[in-house]
Amino acid sequence: MATRTRSASAITFSLVGFLFLVELTSGILQGFYVPLIPDIVEHLRIHDGDFNWFEAAQLLLSAIVVPIFSKLGDIYGHKRMLLVTTALTAGATWWLATTTDFTSFLVAWALQAFYVVWLPLEVALIFDRGRRSGTGRSQTRRSAGFLVVALEAGAIIGALGASRVLRATGGDIMLTLFVPAIVVSLVFFAILFGVPESEPQGRRRLDGVGFALLSAGLLLITAGLVFLRVAKLGDADIPLEVRLLVLAAAVVLGGIVLFAFARWELRHPDPAIDLRVMRQPAMWPVLLTAALFGISVLGAQAPLSTYAATDPGEHGYGLGLDADTLSYLIGAYLVAMIVGALAFSAVSKRLSPRLSLIIATAFVAVGYLAFLPFHLEVWQVVANMVIAGMGSGALVAALPAAAAAAAPLGQTGVASGMTNTTKTIGGAFASAVFGVVLVSAGAEVAETTVAPLAGYMTVWAICGVGALVAMALLFFVPKLAFADVEPEAALVE
Repeated sequence: MATRTRSASAITFSLVGFLFLVELTSGILQGFYVPLIPDIVEHLRIHDGDFNWFEAAQLLLSAIVVPIFSKLGDIYGHKRMLLVTTALTAGATWWLATTTDFTSFLVAWALQAFYVVWLPLEVALIFDRGRRSGTGRSQTRRSAGFLVVALEAGAIIGALGASRVLRATGGDIMLTLFVPAIVVSLVFFAILFGVPESEPQGRRRLDGVGFALLSAGLLLITAGLVFLRVAKLGDADIPLEVRLLVLAAAVVLGGIVLFAFARWELRHPDPAIDLRVMRQPAMWPVLLTAALFGISVLGAQAPLSTYAATDPGEHGYGLGLDADTLSYLIGAYLVAMIVGALAFSAVSKRLSPRLSLIIATAFVAVGYLAFLPFHLEVWQVVANMVIAGMGSGALVAALPAAAAAAAPLGQTGVASGMTNTTKTIGGAFASAVFGVVLVSAGAEVAETTVAPLAGYMTVWAICGVGALVAMALLFFVPKLAFADVEPEAALVE
C-alpha cells in the first residue's frame, strides 16, 4: 500500500511539472497583450473604445466553452481535451499575429478564450492521478496552488516581457504577437509528450440538447451584461435606460432557457451537468462562492487601476501614479496571490479545508472593506490589495479543487469547470455594474471622465459585502468536506 501511495505521489509530482508550463503559458497570454493595447489599436486602425469588443467577445465564448469541454474531458479524457483546447488557442493566437482587420482580430481574440478551460481540466487530471492514494484531495489542493503560482508568474512575465519584445522588434507589432503564438504551440507538445491521460468514467455520451440549452441561457445573460457596458453603437449614444431594459429582457429570457435546461437535466439519464450533484451541501456553496468571488477578482481590477492613476491634486482623491509605478502596485497584488495560493494547502493541513476556504473569503472581504476608510495613501492601498490578493490567490486555487473533491467519479472536470463558469458570470455582472456606477456617477457630478469617490466606494463595498456573503455560505458546507478519505477506501474499486 505504501508503495502504491508513493507511486501515485510521484506521478502527480511529474504531472504538475508539465501542467505548470501550461498555466505559465496561460498567464503569459493574460498578461502579454495588456501593455500592447495602444499599439494594437493603432495596428488595427480602430478607436480605443473599440477594444472593449474584444474583451466582450472573449467573455461570451468563455462562459460557454468551459462546461462543454470540461464535460468532454470527463467522457473522453482530460488530456485529450487539454490538447484540443490548446490547439484551438494556438490557432487563434497565430491568427491574431497575422491579421490586420478588426473583424478577423475580433473572431481570433474570442477563439483564444479556449485557454480558460485549461485550469479545470488540469485540476481534474491531478485529482484523477491522486485519488487512488487516499490523499487525492490534499494533493489536488497543493498542486492547484502551484498552478496558480505559474499562472500569476506567467502574467508578470507576459506583462513585463511584451514591451521589451516590442522594443527589440523595432516596434513591429506583428512580430511581437508571434511570441505568445510560439509559446502556446510549444506547450502543446509539452502536454502531448509529458502529460498522462486520465481514466474516463461513465458512459461515452454527450447531452447535446442540455448543452445547447445551457449555452443559450448563458449567452443571453452574458450578452445582456456586456451590452450594459456599451455606451455607444457606432456614432449613436445608447441611453442607460435602454441598456437596462435590454439587460432585463436578456436576464428574463436567459432565466427561462436555464429553467428549461434544469427541467431537461433532471429527467435525462446522463445529463450534461448533474444538477443533483450541484445542489449537494458540499457543492452549491462552492459554486455560489465562485460567482461572488468573480465580482472582485474579475470586476474590480480596472476600477482599482483607474483610481490609482487619478490625480489627487485635481480631484481630491486617488494616488496619481504613473504607468510604471502602477505596474509595481499590480505586481504586489499578483505576488500576494502567489503567497495565498501556496499558503492555502499548508493552512488546510492544520485546519479543515472548509475553514481554510472561509478564512480566504474573509481576507478578500477585509481587504476590500478596508478601502472604505483607508484609501488616501499609497501604503494603505498596497496593504488592502495585499490582504485581498492573498485571499484571492487561495480561492483561485481552492475553488476548482474543492469542487473536484466534492464531485463523484466521472464528474470532476465538469464540477471544477462550473466554478470557472460561475466566476465568469460574476465577473461579467460586476464589470457591467461597476462600469455603469462609475460612469453614471461621474456624469452626475460634473462634466468629467473621472468617476467621483462615491463611485469607487460603491465598488469596494460591493466587493467586500459579496465576500462576506460567500463566507457565510461556506458555513453550510459539511465540516469534513473536501478532506482526504482513508487509503483503503480509495483503493476499493
